[in-house]
Amino acid sequence: MLELSVNNLYLDYGTGAAANQILKGVSMELQRGEVVALLGPSGSGKTTLLRAVAGLESPKSGSIHIGERCMYDGAQKVDIPAEARSLGLVFQSYALWPHKTVFDNVAYGLTLRKMNKSDIAKRVGDVLGQLGLGQLGERFPHQLSGGQQQRVAIARALVYNPPVILLDEPLSNLDAKLREEARAFLRELIVRLGLSALMVTHDQSEAMAISDRILLLNNGKIEQQGTPQSMYETPDTLFTAEFMGSNNRLPAQLLGRDADKVRLEMDGVQLLGTARGSNTGATINAMIRLEEVRITAVPVDNAIKLPLLTCMYLGDRWECLFGHGTLDGTKLRAYAPRKLAAGEYWLHLPQEKLWVF
Repeated sequence: MLELSVNNLYLDYGTGAAANQILKGVSMELQRGEVVALLGPSGSGKTTLLRAVAGLESPKSGSIHIGERCMYDGAQKVDIPAEARSLGLVFQSYALWPHKTVFDNVAYGLTLRKMNKSDIAKRVGDVLGQLGLGQLGERFPHQLSGGQQQRVAIARALVYNPPVILLDEPLSNLDAKLREEARAFLRELIVRLGLSALMVTHDQSEAMAISDRILLLNNGKIEQQGTPQSMYETPDTLFTAEFMGSNNRLPAQLLGRDADKVRLEMDGVQLLGTARGSNTGATINAMIRLEEVRITAVPVDNAIKLPLLTCMYLGDRWECLFGHGTLDGTKLRAYAPRKLAAGEYWLHLPQEKLWVF
């Protein structure tokens, strides 16, 4: 069942010739119990789309429905205010009242709805218990850790059982270690409670870990959408492929093409790659993900030979840089399980993983 539908949404900042078009005909759907991540670089329109759904931005045209209710329709002049949309909001800054206790912060929305005190106490107690905050109700935000403050913000968004919860980069204020733990907690919570959530993030790892489906925005339009696995393993465009992983861009020349089989020349060596997307021109972009490059000391098919320049320790593996010392020479990065000795190595580029756009 559909919880949220956005149809052909346009949104501008400014008027007339000076107008800056932010959303350019965006359409999307969110099913009940589904988590959709809005992913993209700064300025792509992902936060603007979330704010438009929340009622915090005014689109130019299009429509937004929550379930069967019309929240916005440009043609019909319908624009329901944010407070009447009954959506749960978790802001990047958490936006907690510093002078209110955890209990009062979470209860704030219920108090505004004039719910009686006994029902408020039960509802707040239940949601604090679900998020592991049951013993912290009388504390103030400054007495909590960053992770605990994040949970309070989520509790406040969940307490009145909204049909959709909107998350605006909810983990960005946490340090790296806590962020990894928090994304696991957030995914488990969403699944356990059966939430329908729309989440903004610029972190592709975070989007893949938490969401069921990713919408990748590029310059106000949806570049590609799909499951995290499909977005990572079968990108349709060069933009998607580059945004969704750590890659090598290769200075290759096109020699020939037969369906999706492509013959390339790089550094004087002929290689086979796989065509992706709809490019049929002579100008190509070749790339391969770092984890797909295989390092070997002996010659193999579909490989180039390059000297090792340096290795960098990443904890569970080493990232190695190969290439010629010149600024414009071929460079390739690859992962190795241990630090490599100086010398030349063959870098195997599997045909199905050497993508050509």
